Amino acid sequence: MTTVLGTPAGQRPTRKARKPSPWAAPPRPAWEEEPSRAGQAGKGLALGLACLGILFPLWIVVVTSLQTKQTIDEAGGLVVIPKSVTFVAYQELLTGGQVQRATLVSIGVTVVGTLFSMAVSVLCAYGLSRSGSLGHRWILMTLLATMFFGAGLIPTYLLVQALGLTDTYLALILPSAVSVFNILVLRAFFMNISQELVDSARIDGAGDWRILFRIVMPLSRAVIAVISLFYAVGYWSAWFNASIYLTDQDMMPLQNVMIQLVQKQERPVGLSAQINTGQLSPLAIQMAVMVLALLPVAVLSPFVQKHFRKGMLTGAVKG
Repeated sequence: MTTVLGTPAGQRPTRKARKPSPWAAPPRPAWEEEPSRAGQAGKGLALGLACLGILFPLWIVVVTSLQTKQTIDEAGGLVVIPKSVTFVAYQELLTGGQVQRATLVSIGVTVVGTLFSMAVSVLCAYGLSRSGSLGHRWILMTLLATMFFGAGLIPTYLLVQALGLTDTYLALILPSAVSVFNILVLRAFFMNISQELVDSARIDGAGDWRILFRIVMPLSRAVIAVISLFYAVGYWSAWFNASIYLTDQDMMPLQNVMIQLVQKQERPVGLSAQINTGQLSPLAIQMAVMVLALLPVAVLSPFVQKHFRKGMLTGAVKG
């Protein structure tokens, strides 16, 4: 029997199956109709309008912060089409004064608070994920009760005051250090880890600490990244705790300075001379502070975005 290119005579060569493209749409169920062109066009139009509604205000804020006082005065306020680019507002904000100090305070509170919150949440979630742990059910029920019942603002303030935390940076971290929702997500993810893997580690002599740091946490990097982002965004965007627990303006985080600047029309310390002499526009300063407040979240979110689906949905399979 003769062969053609390695294929027996009378038999057609078979083509290799192509790998599905990662960008291809998933197969539709048998009962779901194929989308029409009008439907696809409508979805694309709706998505484009939604993106435009989100990006257009951000564009105005960024462009206005980069304009000179003359350009802003000619536009009568917010600038849509830039005529020139200048970083004077950012240079003045970051070369000293209240805004620079508030930015450093926000960065410090975010870093320390996120590390502390993740340490407490991971330890609590790991303990609750072990069904034989001491007081497992009672502790879980107590945490769930706090999601529906709270003491209120006045008892919380009195507790913080009695602990001597007012006018301290701990008042920006401890009152909101732990989220029960985040603990439940971590617990559900930990429970999805194969019990046989944990048992084999125990047979080899590993204790709970080694199992947590060598097995559980490396396998849970997705959910840990997502929860860390949740805590970091919460600390960076927080302003309420500082408004009620702090009286020293030098300790205020960036969000509170931005509120004072935008809502109350107050000028940051160190910029009054430049604004009074016409070198800076108050509106450019306001927009620059907004950009500084949005920049860390906008930079970090894309790096954690790939973990959202795995970290949140996988952790919600088992309760």
